[in-house]
Amino acid sequence: MDNNDKNRDRTDNRTNDWDIGEILIRILVTAIVVGIAAFLTPGFSINSLWSLILAAVVIALLDYLIQKFTGVNATPFGRGITGFIVAAIILYATKFIVPGFNISVWGAIIGALVIGIIDVIIPGRAM
Repeated sequence: MDNNDKNRDRTDNRTNDWDIGEILIRILVTAIVVGIAAFLTPGFSINSLWSLILAAVVIALLDYLIQKFTGVNATPFGRGITGFIVAAIILYATKFIVPGFNISVWGAIIGALVIGIIDVIIPGRAM
């Protein structure tokens, strides 16, 4: 085994660690942003802190999976109409997975818009 193989192995291990760290950061930022969006958006409510945390996990994982498999980044602004639509779909789909997470179709559309605005203000990735 030469030095190139050792460097490649080290790089592969760091990549796996970064993926988990990236997911945890996304969950934290998503919880903050979704909580603010639910407060500001009509037709969008979250019943408890546990529902918010579970919704943040589901939204972050759905976004992560969509990005890994399709390459589409679900940031409502900066990614155009595709990112906006994907963000609204992720929000609406979360309604069926997380108890206490209530959102209407219009709430998902407005929520994606609010999340896009908040994403510009708060550093990090919201979705």
